[in-house]
Amino acid sequence: MKQLVIFDLDGTLADSFPWFLRVVNTVARRHRFRSIRPEEVEMLRGKNTRQILDFLEVARWKLPFIARDVRRMKSQALAEIALFDGVEVMLAELDAKGIVIALVSSDSEANARRALGGSARFVAHFACGASLFGKAAKFRKVLRRAGIPAGRTVAIGDEVRDGEAARIAGIAFGAVSWGYASIDALRCLNPDFVFVEMAEIPLKLGRR
Repeated sequence: MKQLVIFDLDGTLADSFPWFLRVVNTVARRHRFRSIRPEEVEMLRGKNTRQILDFLEVARWKLPFIARDVRRMKSQALAEIALFDGVEVMLAELDAKGIVIALVSSDSEANARRALGGSARFVAHFACGASLFGKAAKFRKVLRRAGIPAGRTVAIGDEVRDGEAARIAGIAFGAVSWGYASIDALRCLNPDFVFVEMAEIPLKLGRR
């Protein structure tokens, strides 16, 4: 039976964290939550989503408006956000192994395809856009579309919420060290895989 790998986009395939740090305080002023000082960035990388929102004093009712604003800004700045080195080669190697590739993102599918560029040809399934039911629901949606069981599926991401959603959906989680959350925070989730370099992904998954 085929294996399914579901990727997160921002911080996992696309190097969007530097862009996010450039715009986050503009968003904070607009939506009236706490700005981030440079010396606080590393500390926040070690927290989960709830802890970050509490620290920034973000009212939960504002989240859809903040997310919409960030998506709009990101859509205008896609040319500034590159894929991490090695993404296309990594996806090509997974594809050559017969592994089915999917992508889950809160961004639109159009933006995800633009961000991926030519690498989008390796992605068989997209589950994009805002969701009332969270990332775990998107994972389950991809499982249904692909017709591949949870036991043959790995979600690969860079945030604590990625690992939490994978557990809720009953699928394995692979944590990457180069994204938004610190690798120490991700290791606390007891991930099934830890990837320190992009090239490790096809090597480790090919052994399953």
